[in-house]
Amino acid sequence: MSYLYPLATTTWDDAEYQAMQAVIQSGAFTMGQQVRTFEEQFAQFFGAQHALMVNSGSSANLLMIAALFYTQNADLKLQAGDEVIVPAVSWSTTYYPLAQYGLAVKFVDIDLQTLNFDLAALAQAITPRTRCVLAVNLLGNPNDFAAIKQLLANAATERPIVLLEDNCESMGATFGGQQAGTFGVMGTFSSFFSHHISTMEGGLVLTDDEELHHILLCLRAHGWTRNLPRQNRVTGTKSEDGFEESFRFVLPGYNVRPLELSGALGIEQLKKLPMLVTERRRNAALFQQVLANHPKVLIQQETGASSWFGFSLIARPGSGLTRQALRQCLNKNGFECRPIVAGNFAKNPVVQYFNYTIQGVLPNASHLDSHGLFIGNHHYSMAPAMQVLGQVLAAL
Repeated sequence: MSYLYPLATTTWDDAEYQAMQAVIQSGAFTMGQQVRTFEEQFAQFFGAQHALMVNSGSSANLLMIAALFYTQNADLKLQAGDEVIVPAVSWSTTYYPLAQYGLAVKFVDIDLQTLNFDLAALAQAITPRTRCVLAVNLLGNPNDFAAIKQLLANAATERPIVLLEDNCESMGATFGGQQAGTFGVMGTFSSFFSHHISTMEGGLVLTDDEELHHILLCLRAHGWTRNLPRQNRVTGTKSEDGFEESFRFVLPGYNVRPLELSGALGIEQLKKLPMLVTERRRNAALFQQVLANHPKVLIQQETGASSWFGFSLIARPGSGLTRQALRQCLNKNGFECRPIVAGNFAKNPVVQYFNYTIQGVLPNASHLDSHGLFIGNHHYSMAPAMQVLGQVLAAL
């Protein structure tokens, strides 16, 4: 079924197709100079020391967690059984690496206004066992990192609590003028088709930590030393024997390398990112204007400057509005919609394979799960769509 107002549309033009054609003509498709150039430009754009590109945001999350198992920094190192606090609403591959590495996952409720951490619940969840907080910036909206960092600084723990960010949905968002994805020790991004920029499939990890960057380089490709600089924080000094070093394996890594096509696309897409975010924010201003104080529908409240991945619509508690009625109304009027990320993830049967606990109960995540959905935002004017949206929701 085609929709007048779809969830996602392409942001490519001739520049992207020409970039791909240049790669095709070069005959060099595996990870190489295009990927390295994109990484350098991405890190510079976001004000970070290092960027590592992988084949998806999911893989970025996997490597981010894995890297903390191999660091020599005692303040950052994780081991199986360590407690990691996560919001109960995110995508599945926010959580899977935590379970796969044997971490103790603690689900915490979200704020029904911002859709990010309920800060009061987060404060209650932190205990002397807590080793890590993984903040998820949902639907383009950054967390209140000033409040989170204060909570972590005040925590009565033996070692500092590691702050990580899953920023896969929030490229271009800022808090206090700082780019989301740069508040933690590492932050992850996605460049999948429906996200702010698209490299077909793709993801990145940002960090200012040199050792972690070297570990990420090693983990990305087979756990070998081939892609490490001669002087590195994993093995020290590499041998000058390139033959031996090309097949020396030192960490239990993966193969999550991106293609040169994706790197070339990223270079062109990054040039457009300021415009893409500006236009999304322009649409969001109309969305907020149309739906401010709607008697039956809650919309996401901005923290900092959101990059507005999409527009959430949640039936107000006690309003009597059901998600089915809301979805049918939207679909009838041409709006494609879907659940808000993965809803309350703690309800899913897959958590039987997790070592997990739930902080208290999750009323807000549960309400979002049963009464919420979102519609798409785009890089072109949605003024006509917002006019229709206002009219049809006024009639609910």
